[in-house]
Amino acid sequence: MARTVRLIGAPTDYGANRRGVDMGPSAIRYAGLADQLRTAGVDPVEAGDIQAPYADECDSETRSLRTGQANFLEATKAVCGQVADTVEATLAAGETPLVRGGDHSVAIGSLSGAAAAEPVGAIWFDAHADLNTPSTSPSGNIHGMPLAAALGIGEFADHPWATAPTLREENVVLVGLRSADEAEQALIDERELTVFTMSDIDRRGITAVVDEALKIATDGVEAIHLSLDLDWLDPTEAPGVGTPVRGGVTYREAHAAMEQAAATGAVRSLDLVEVNPTLDYHNETAELATELAASALGKRIL
Repeated sequence: MARTVRLIGAPTDYGANRRGVDMGPSAIRYAGLADQLRTAGVDPVEAGDIQAPYADECDSETRSLRTGQANFLEATKAVCGQVADTVEATLAAGETPLVRGGDHSVAIGSLSGAAAAEPVGAIWFDAHADLNTPSTSPSGNIHGMPLAAALGIGEFADHPWATAPTLREENVVLVGLRSADEAEQALIDERELTVFTMSDIDRRGITAVVDEALKIATDGVEAIHLSLDLDWLDPTEAPGVGTPVRGGVTYREAHAAMEQAAATGAVRSLDLVEVNPTLDYHNETAELATELAASALGKRIL
């Protein structure tokens, strides 16, 4: 029987500083995600979007977490709770959850749900570290905090709704980093996280880097969660993102990475996040997201 992939929309932009990314799930759906996944030999099931009010309908007051700030905290908590429950239920049914963001804060929910029942590793394909906490974030935008939240770092240690209970630092790998705040850099030096920068990819090549990342993420666990922020790619490849950083991976490097992950058979859940159609050209970033999802779930040239 074909693998069933449940498509879960999380249309939020609470975590970002630019509006429009809440339309990402619709853009990815319109770009033909289901058709792309069928070419990978899987059976896509559309679950629709979770309930996420527009940002201007929510309380935008900055909420304090001890000494820091987190914008739209209550709205983010509500959405991530729904995402976590849906991801956990999808896995319990023997299906693969694919969460379409929305901004990257939705990964708090997807990681929490993915790690609820059994240990899981995670690979973070992103230009940014996403390791800020409310007390270190320059902006208070939660899309720069999801990995710190999932690991219970800083103020998030007091908020079990945000943590991924079986996710261990030694099974978390960041790939393609090229933008990190000073506090994030210090945290990386202190913790057991593995980080491969774009310089590592330049020097070693994408295949060698991703091969090592997969070995680390799967060490002692049977499954991994892939979190793919489209700003991981160079802006010339993926222009429709809110926080572009020059010097990212190429189209073929991105596909090679996803194909390597699929070949392990360990990919159990994944995110596609930060597609902002208001900044895109002819929906090409959303189309790219659908292609990469297919590669991550087993589509091959031959």
